[in-house]
Amino acid sequence: MAATMVSSAGGLLAMLNESHPSLKLHALSNLNSFVDQFWPEISTSVPVIESLYEDEEFDQHQRQLAALLVSKVFYYLGELNDSLSYALGAGSLFDVSEDSDYIHTLLAKAIDEYASIKSKAAESNDEAASVDPRLEAIVERMLDKCITDGKYQQAMGIAIECRRLDKLEEAITRSDNVHGTLSYCINVSHSFVNRREYRREVLRLLVKVYQKLPSPDYLSICQCLMFLDEPEGVVSILEKLLRSENKDDALLAFQVSFDLVENEHQAFLLNVRDHLPAPKTQPSESVQPGSTNPASAQNDSSTAAEDVQMSDGTPASNINVQETVDPKEVVYAERLNKIKGILSGETSIQLTLQFLYSHNKSDLLILKTIKQSVEMRNSVCHSATIYANAIMHAGTTVDTFLRENLDWLSRATNWAKFSATAGLGVIHRGHLQQGRSLMAPYLPQGGAGGGGSPYSEGGALYALGLIHANHGEGIKQFLRDSLRSTNVEVIQHGACLGLGLAALGTADEEIYDDIKNVLYTDSAVAGEAAGISMGLLMVGTASEKAGEMLTYAHETQHEKIIRGLALGIALTVYGREEEADTLIEQMTRDQDPILRYGGMYALALAYSGTANNKAIRQLLHFAVSDVSDDVRRTAVLALGFVLYSEPEQTPRIVSLLSESYNPHVRYGAALAVGISCAGTGLSEAISLLEPLTSDVVDFVRQGALIAMAMVMVQINEANDSRVGTFRRQLEKIILDKHEDTMSKMGAILASGILDAGGRNVTIRLLSKTKHDKITAVVGLAVFSQFWYWYPLIYFISLSFSPTAFIGLNYDLKVPKFDFLSHAKPSLFEYPKPTTVPTTTSAVKLPTAVLSTSAKAKARAKKEAEQKEKEKANAEKTDSSSAGKGKSSSEKDGESMQVDAPQEKKAEPEPSFEILTNPARVVPAQEKFIKFLEDSRYVPVKSAPSGFVLLRDLRPTEPEVLSLTDAPSSTQSPAGGSTTGAQQGSGSAMAVDEEPQPPAPFEYTS
Repeated sequence: MAATMVSSAGGLLAMLNESHPSLKLHALSNLNSFVDQFWPEISTSVPVIESLYEDEEFDQHQRQLAALLVSKVFYYLGELNDSLSYALGAGSLFDVSEDSDYIHTLLAKAIDEYASIKSKAAESNDEAASVDPRLEAIVERMLDKCITDGKYQQAMGIAIECRRLDKLEEAITRSDNVHGTLSYCINVSHSFVNRREYRREVLRLLVKVYQKLPSPDYLSICQCLMFLDEPEGVVSILEKLLRSENKDDALLAFQVSFDLVENEHQAFLLNVRDHLPAPKTQPSESVQPGSTNPASAQNDSSTAAEDVQMSDGTPASNINVQETVDPKEVVYAERLNKIKGILSGETSIQLTLQFLYSHNKSDLLILKTIKQSVEMRNSVCHSATIYANAIMHAGTTVDTFLRENLDWLSRATNWAKFSATAGLGVIHRGHLQQGRSLMAPYLPQGGAGGGGSPYSEGGALYALGLIHANHGEGIKQFLRDSLRSTNVEVIQHGACLGLGLAALGTADEEIYDDIKNVLYTDSAVAGEAAGISMGLLMVGTASEKAGEMLTYAHETQHEKIIRGLALGIALTVYGREEEADTLIEQMTRDQDPILRYGGMYALALAYSGTANNKAIRQLLHFAVSDVSDDVRRTAVLALGFVLYSEPEQTPRIVSLLSESYNPHVRYGAALAVGISCAGTGLSEAISLLEPLTSDVVDFVRQGALIAMAMVMVQINEANDSRVGTFRRQLEKIILDKHEDTMSKMGAILASGILDAGGRNVTIRLLSKTKHDKITAVVGLAVFSQFWYWYPLIYFISLSFSPTAFIGLNYDLKVPKFDFLSHAKPSLFEYPKPTTVPTTTSAVKLPTAVLSTSAKAKARAKKEAEQKEKEKANAEKTDSSSAGKGKSSSEKDGESMQVDAPQEKKAEPEPSFEILTNPARVVPAQEKFIKFLEDSRYVPVKSAPSGFVLLRDLRPTEPEVLSLTDAPSSTQSPAGGSTTGAQQGSGSAMAVDEEPQPPAPFEYTS
């Protein structure tokens, strides 16, 4: 039969009406093999074949065959639902391993069907939702086949989609590379599982699998536990590692802690820190019951106790232990002390501070140019210059510019004065030990009413919050007292912002009540800050407090308060995804456009970094349909937050909006790209922003300039020539007398952002483990509200993370050693220092330009020589091999690039560069970082940047440490000299080596 060419299925179809079962069987099996040719003809007889399938007297095999045949016919007719239901009836004859389009299509259909039934059941919490057992059987056969064929990733994808965690576990445990499979699975769950609850289930399973492994990957486990908010699990892992005999395990524990700190989840970290068990000692010790830091039991009258400090600074030796302690416990106590420092964030903040200070490359000439070109009458640009200076020197503790221009600064009045004082907080960010004393001259002097201006007092309280952002244990009480003891709304405003920053995400009920009392005074200025501050305090807790905030927003008459509350409510649902939907629904349907505006932020923050389709659709809907421009602008801007985990998508999604007729929408598109592509230097992002920087509307230009600076931070001209073009454009706008104020302000801020943190920080919203950096996201969200209130610009400093590789040894010190950057040095070097502005030379007489340039050059040269001298001195003191020290100092200084060309011009650029720990490593450079073969230090985990713990392979040799040139005030309050400097300059600035060069000028004048 099969041998001859069949030209029609008519004969076979006629056989179906025969009475003999074997004839029917013969017809069915042959039709089945010809169905792909004759399905149009067979389709006319579908009712007959269906009746065979339904005929009870037929045997099982025949009925299944009939079902398979009908299923195939429906498949060719494009009726997939019918096709699937008959395929289920075909039982084992539906062969999942067959390689045909029919099977592939129906399997996909089956999996989709199964997955949607399962997820609907999960959403309605109806566990017993009926799934057709035959459908389940097909999906299971498919999963088993993938696992046996070794297609583990495919099996994991299907298992996750179908919510079959049992099969997921099987796929992982049976795979040939369990660690790889697990990390793949973590990525999948973050990128593709869009329900938060279910993602947590997946991660719980992963943790379970991880812990069963012979060599568990503790770094990944702890990241999962953090996402699940299970500090107990992290505590037990850290304790196990710290108590280990093996020194490498302790290093691993430190590395885990640094990785957790990078996600900036303050409440979680403190929870872990406070639950780490104290060292076991003999019963006869007498520890004060209030002592919070059990780490201090490391003291069998040994000198070690002198070095151990409690978290509040009291030496541990105050606690007396009469009996000797088990030596193992001494080691544990010493390690515990270190890990507590890491978890509280103090260690990383201290190291970052030292790094930013010692590597500071900010260009004061840029600020000088800006200052000279800004008209005195223009207070907006005057303030913008102060903001730019603060951002440019964020975290470096270098305030030379402010000291040199005290008379110019003093022109700031009222809120400008508030901002100028608050800027000190950005410059000294992380200066936890000296924060209070730095700000002392400006702080409210208790009781006496203080002769200071309330504006600088409020600014100083805000500054304290910025200094202690996300690490406010030491300062919270002081800020609370300041808030309670005043009823001046400007001071309340500063204290509220400061408190919100210091207690970020700690959900402290008492602080909440203090801030609520300020809100209920119904003063517009204080109320706005109170609303934002409540949000900062409750960030991500989805607490029912949002309800009371919303109620009050409806009651008050003040627009400022409603706006503060709208943003505050949005902050409370940060990262809560679908849990926030009811609140979002409530806010986006509100009559009041300000609350709808808050609803956009709520969408942005609840779904931040998830690239969730539903959220994107909602935002796009509001971006084109809302009646209020504010809401439309914010809806577009919010897309930047939802999409920052997939920055390539953003320019594509907002490209049409960036050409909208509505300037507010264009502005939103610019900032959306700035936020989601920050620090990436993404080519499409720059192309989208370029036309907007010369838009016809002034505020659109402002937004585009700021966004462009955010995208280009830490990218240099060698990587993208448009960076140089952009810098020149900024200079032109700033120097142009006829440019309008808005764009000028944008250009000044953009100059600050481009060179943020002494040219050593970038804007990062994701940590290296692809978790959100909470503080950074929150910082940008509040920053984006500077549209209404300029002092909020400083919040951008929360999103800065240092582009540094900082290798640490067991003592958490920074040893000197070299490693390799396998790329041309010019690709990642610092931007060249500017020379005196060229644009003026055309107008002014050449002599004037020559004299200034000579002076500036002389000064720059003198400063460079002075710095080199200091560096060389520092190197001599801390390195036994002075020669080696010198060469490395030239490497990270500018001098190498300046001197080299004069000596040997013709030589081509080397293809690699030797870096010395700690080094600046920009994000694009990370993939080129390699460790040298014969290096003395090996990293515990291979990480191209950030804090990396190092195993010492030659522990007997003496170590050379770097990072000893910290700001002097971090090492110890520098006694009389500090106060002298404060009295001399009339302002409390950090005392450091920076201001020395100008001294001779003052005396000669």
